[in-house]
Amino acid sequence: MIPFQTIDWSLIPKIEYKGESGVALWQTLQFEGLRVRIVEYSKGYLADHWCQKGHIVHCLEGEFVSELENGKTFIMKQGISYVVSDNMSSHRSFSEKGVKLMIIDGEFLGGSQK
Repeated sequence: MIPFQTIDWSLIPKIEYKGESGVALWQTLQFEGLRVRIVEYSKGYLADHWCQKGHIVHCLEGEFVSELENGKTFIMKQGISYVVSDNMSSHRSFSEKGVKLMIIDGEFLGGSQK
């Protein structure tokens, strides 16, 4: 259970993760069975792997493409979200101009949080 709390994201450190190209900056809050992140992709960011994990992804600023391994693509702009459970798709992200996202994942989507 998570008690009521406010989050000042300016106090959460940004951790850099390299993509196939570009970088992702993660600000992460970890709760039991739940992870909440603000993630920023740099210009030209391309994920370095196909992800099988479940997420709720909401585009806060900018635009990115969510690509499925089967070739389908979805343009995700400010105010648009997607939801997927663990092992329901292989997906990866690309952002030409950079983007800022809120990503929520955890056990409620069917599995692990890594």
